[in-house]
Amino acid sequence: MSDTSALPTIVLDMPDPEPVPPPHSGSGDVLRTFLVTPFRARTWKEFAYLIIAFGLGCIAVAYLFLGFGGSLYASIVLIGIPLLACVILGGRVWGRIYRVLCSVLLDSPLPEPPPFTFRPGVWGWLRGAFTDRTSWRALLFLVIQAVHGMVIGYVTLMVVLMTGFIALSPIPWALGDPTNVDENGVEHHSLMQFGDFYVDTWPRTLALSAVGIIGCFLLPWLIRAVCHLHRLLALWLLTPTERDRRMAELQESRRAAVEDSTATLRRLERDLHDGTQARLVSIAMMLGRAEERLASGGDAGELIAQARAGSKEALTELRELVRGIHPPALELGLEPALETLAARCAVPVELRVLLPVRPSPAIEAIAYFSVAELLTNVVKHAGANRIWVAVLPSGADALMVSVRDNGQGGALQPAERPGETTVAGGLSGLAARARSVDGTLHVDSPAGGPTVITMVLPIAGPE
Repeated sequence: MSDTSALPTIVLDMPDPEPVPPPHSGSGDVLRTFLVTPFRARTWKEFAYLIIAFGLGCIAVAYLFLGFGGSLYASIVLIGIPLLACVILGGRVWGRIYRVLCSVLLDSPLPEPPPFTFRPGVWGWLRGAFTDRTSWRALLFLVIQAVHGMVIGYVTLMVVLMTGFIALSPIPWALGDPTNVDENGVEHHSLMQFGDFYVDTWPRTLALSAVGIIGCFLLPWLIRAVCHLHRLLALWLLTPTERDRRMAELQESRRAAVEDSTATLRRLERDLHDGTQARLVSIAMMLGRAEERLASGGDAGELIAQARAGSKEALTELRELVRGIHPPALELGLEPALETLAARCAVPVELRVLLPVRPSPAIEAIAYFSVAELLTNVVKHAGANRIWVAVLPSGADALMVSVRDNGQGGALQPAERPGETTVAGGLSGLAARARSVDGTLHVDSPAGGPTVITMVLPIAGPE
């Protein structure tokens, strides 16, 4: 079997693809971009964000000072403790406000952090509030934003206003009567001066205005740089952390595992009710009729034979049901169980298993049923005439289950959004099964094949 680790894989939970950068533009495109940037909607939206962020920064300073100061002062009469908890949880409200601003004005939608976990009782609520990491991170954002939004924002806004004033300076210079007096007492019809240099003539005034106009075309890049810092700060403190995302994935995988277990129990109940139970009722009826016939002196051999045959069929059905819950072959280990699967498969299977340490029973069951489903998919849909299955160690505490076929491929299908793909059939269920034990599923299935599906599972199962 070829080494499947060298083959490229596609992860099911793929992030949005990065946009392809445009080819190198010429000087004409650069000049056109430079000239139209001040008139783009993005520039004005980012400028509006800076104005709003400056105002919110002032309010945030008051919120932090009055909220924490007032709560600590009121704590002498105990009411300050729940008040302080409310101030801390208020950080979530501030975080939502800034995420909305980033989405609307900076065109940067930010994912929501996990919701607040309510614990029963007053002490549970207080403990949850004081240990809520999302609220504390939002409050840290407010502290930094108070400096960034107010100080840097104020400087940026002043630069914008001064640049606009300089660009329009010929108008107040011509319509008004601005004067500056030098050290010799001579008045100059000047709007501004630089040391001993007075802007008191039309050429000087127009030259100064030209500088201001050029500055107006440079301002969008200053505004964009400042807004980029705001965006990075919000992305750092107002979005879920890696731990939060991990917890959300685990909760979703646990939910999928519970739903899968519920569906399995319902299937077993239906199979027992419609199959085995009906057959056992039929056997009981045949034995009853045989008993009546024997009591009347008749021959009940045929009925007894039918009951015996029915009991054998019922035992066969029960074995199949038990095999669906926990295959008996797994009692001997994963390798013998997979050998049984390979022997039963309608397509020739080449199996390679190398496991220095035996996995936990839960991991063995997931690997077994995943390989069983993949083999069934290959037989039904791939049109392959050869399958390779490998179970190899992946690092010190994980194993890799790889199933490769030489079929027609196409397990990945185009999704609704351009540039993305989705999986066909039951592969999404296998991915959920892998995530339920902190594992991953990778799929590589180009059109025309071959298809390589790799599942990485922890040897000891989830902690």
